[in-house]
Amino acid sequence: MRPEKSSIVDDLSAKLNASPFLFVTDYTGLKVDQFSELRNRLAEAGAQVHVVKNTFLRRAVSDAGLPDVGDVLTGQTAIVTGESDVAAAAKVVKVFAKEFKQPTVRAGIIDNALVSAEQVDAIADLPSREILLATFLGVLQAPASKLVRTLNEPGASLARLLQAKIDAAGGVAEALEATEIAESPEAAEPSQAAESPEAAEPSQAAESPEATGSSEPAESPEAKESPQAAESPEVA
Repeated sequence: MRPEKSSIVDDLSAKLNASPFLFVTDYTGLKVDQFSELRNRLAEAGAQVHVVKNTFLRRAVSDAGLPDVGDVLTGQTAIVTGESDVAAAAKVVKVFAKEFKQPTVRAGIIDNALVSAEQVDAIADLPSREILLATFLGVLQAPASKLVRTLNEPGASLARLLQAKIDAAGGVAEALEATEIAESPEAAEPSQAAESPEAAEPSQAAESPEATGSSEPAESPEAKESPQAAESPEVA
């Protein structure tokens, strides 16, 4: 291979190694202004499109150690490479093809794996990298936010309880005064007076032997001597 061709292959191989993906497309039928529009749209998505010769691309793919795509290298070939977001680049190609009927994706290579045109079309329907990262970040932050709310809830509940008590008492001073009265020792004296030993004396008096003495005269020895007087010989 002549030096100038070898330089083109080396440059193309370097582009393939620097890109995490490669789309092989057929741009047959695209006009110059349409191809420029495609290039501008891909640039906004962080991707590039290059017209290449099939023989150069076949050699560059082999030098880069990528899967063989020789079976699809026919006709007018343009490749799409990019910096990182494969979904965004695939979406641009898909939308552009719907508008202008070209280019047609033949195959692709993503992370050193060969993919079909149908798989590239499915990748175009995925959310962009920014949306995926935002969604993933939201999933990671959700448990932490829930934990923070759980830890703060006891303090918030106590604050609401205190505020409700203050509102019911009519203010901070009134709430403090009501609390001091409820906790004062003098407020407990009526209950202590009710439990005083002196209050129990009536029941003790009711159980006193003096109160039950009325039954003793009925059992007195003197009362039992009357039968003996009836049986006395003197009376007989």
